[in-house]
Amino acid sequence: MVEHPRDGVHYPRSVGELQAWFRTDADCLDYLEWLRWPAGFVCPGCGHGGGWRLGDGRFMCSGCSDRTSVTAGTIFDRTRTPLTVWFHVIWLFATAKDGVSALSLQRALEIGSYQTAWAMLHRLRSVLVRPGRDRLAGTVEVDETYIGGEEPGLRGGRARGKKVLTGIAVEIREPKGLGRCRMAPLADASGPSLHAFVTDHVEPGAVVITDGWSGYGGLEGLGYVHDRRSQRAARARGENPHELLPGVHRVASLAKRWLLGTHQGSVDDAHLPSYLNEFVFRFNRRRSRSRGMVFYRVLELAVAHDPVRYQDIVAGRRPRAVPPAPPRARGHPPSLERPPADRPWRTADLGSSG
Repeated sequence: MVEHPRDGVHYPRSVGELQAWFRTDADCLDYLEWLRWPAGFVCPGCGHGGGWRLGDGRFMCSGCSDRTSVTAGTIFDRTRTPLTVWFHVIWLFATAKDGVSALSLQRALEIGSYQTAWAMLHRLRSVLVRPGRDRLAGTVEVDETYIGGEEPGLRGGRARGKKVLTGIAVEIREPKGLGRCRMAPLADASGPSLHAFVTDHVEPGAVVITDGWSGYGGLEGLGYVHDRRSQRAARARGENPHELLPGVHRVASLAKRWLLGTHQGSVDDAHLPSYLNEFVFRFNRRRSRSRGMVFYRVLELAVAHDPVRYQDIVAGRRPRAVPPAPPRARGHPPSLERPPADRPWRTADLGSSG
């Protein structure tokens, strides 16, 4: 397993290296094979290690005799888009500081239709939540905000309207600074909804800071140290109530600005969870020293994710109930040059032992 992937060795450092590494679809397949099966082919059906490469590029399992390909069972399954285009899309998606819109992507890569570009980006957003990821820990601020356009006549607070009520949790670092964050739409501001959000995203034992809303009552019984801060009491003391939870307010402001800036606010409510996942993914990697590392991580998640069909991502459809399997352990890295046949990540003939 590669604990600390290195730029120029495990992933390209620039557009020039991206083009040098991945000139053809065969180059892309080599890289995906290394990411998916770092220790050699493992049958996705029976889990048996070992098999043979067939003349058409597929693999035959030596245990159950099933045939599969490198891209089968991943988000690249049955794609009609060349893998070289996919890799360029992932590079733009991962390396652009604020991401890329479907229209900008279509224009930059001259993709045939806006619908194709839009679907590719949504497929990438669907892989960004790693199964079993660590929950937030330490000191965590939790609050809610409404995300959506202006609604004349809608009063503030927790009044219901067309906007989407969204839960926000962010780690607070000492002496200052923010750690990781989590965001997710909420059904309402009731206790069950808020408790479910906290238990899903915050590790028990953490200090959870909230405002005085009654929906947060009972967090102590769920294993948290609850620090409740009353906005009404802050106003009575002459303090600014918005300064009670500065971390979540900062994250909420950044998320809304990102949606308006990169996507011009044109985000359908049905797809808001995917955009929130993208924002969280970017925010939590904001200190990454190499954008190429983010490219590597997105590809790593993509080959470990189940196929995502167009009907899975169109508005009004429910996501799949079965979560994707976590990524497998990584093996030996590729080099900048296209490796010879005996390199570990370009297996030409697999033994039955795996």
